[in-house]
Amino acid sequence: MKRFLSILLLPMLFAPAAIAQHIEERSIDFPDVPNYLTLVCDLHMHTVFSDGSVWPDIRVQEAQRDGLDAIAITEHLEYQPHSHDIPHPDRNRSYEIAQATSPDSPLIVINGSEITRSMPPGHANAIFLADTNPLLTDDPIASYREANRQDAFVFWNHPHWTSQRKDGVSTLTDMHRMLISEGLLHGIEIANEMTYSDEALAIALEHDLTMLGTSDIHGLVDWQFDVPRGGHRPVTLVFAEERSAESIKAGLRARRTVVWFDHTLIGREEHLLPLIEASVSVANAQYLGDTSVLEVILHNDSDATFLLKNRSDMTFHDAASVIELPPHADTRLEVKTLERMASVTLAFEVLSAVTAPGVHPTLTIQANPN
Repeated sequence: MKRFLSILLLPMLFAPAAIAQHIEERSIDFPDVPNYLTLVCDLHMHTVFSDGSVWPDIRVQEAQRDGLDAIAITEHLEYQPHSHDIPHPDRNRSYEIAQATSPDSPLIVINGSEITRSMPPGHANAIFLADTNPLLTDDPIASYREANRQDAFVFWNHPHWTSQRKDGVSTLTDMHRMLISEGLLHGIEIANEMTYSDEALAIALEHDLTMLGTSDIHGLVDWQFDVPRGGHRPVTLVFAEERSAESIKAGLRARRTVVWFDHTLIGREEHLLPLIEASVSVANAQYLGDTSVLEVILHNDSDATFLLKNRSDMTFHDAASVIELPPHADTRLEVKTLERMASVTLAFEVLSAVTAPGVHPTLTIQANPN
């Protein structure tokens, strides 16, 4: 009987409205910031056309379910373990299939390739390519030069990868310094798949490289990042003037990015702080009865769970010095102002955000009681 009822319920469980609600709930969602759209991008992924496990259309469907604005298909140029089963002399083929999968979708699909060499220079992604085939050369530096000839954006992949750095520490080599000095290398992954690198963050800050976070997905996104239980793929939030490939490229070149990795936001303060300020607002503020205890309702309009440490002079009546703002929710806070004030300034260190190794930004909130 139970089995019979389960069969009857299947159409209800997978009805279009239920599916749409599920997709909306799992979509990666952050607000726009002043003057820019916040576009959610995953710019490193693989399919069976290199060493991945799925057809390119699955990458598109996963991205649509995660509410992404853009993806880059970045197959390994040199590493082709499935070539006996799926021979493809044209290295653009995976991108072409993904691009044709859902032509009416707002998802932007970007053509790219992973230049796959031993250290140095290791692995790098070149995206916004017109044709990936000319990058397949014997000389890795020639591949970088060809990518730049095509006006591609090139970034260093997983510089902390233990397969190439046994200590897991991202370290510049002379070849990388040359690539940076000649303008052939524009960005660096500070987060890749399940790993993060403070050293890569430091390199990005010191050498004016764009910060990126990517899934580098080979299998299924849901399995790898445990999405059904609240996990998420690492992504790069690009602040762009419009929703287009060219505007994303311009944002990347201008280093207007924030990385979203394992429920943590990482980026330069000039880009990260406006995002936090756009996410956290005062929904209401009023004094309780005839007391000098101010009730402040903070609203979080983002997917981030903000962990805030009190850095103001005032203390709280209902919390210790650390409070948590759940995503897309209101949080009630009672502030002991000691006397009734027309305006109250609160300062918080955002522990769930990083602007440099060991450094967290400070969020200042103005509450004006009713």
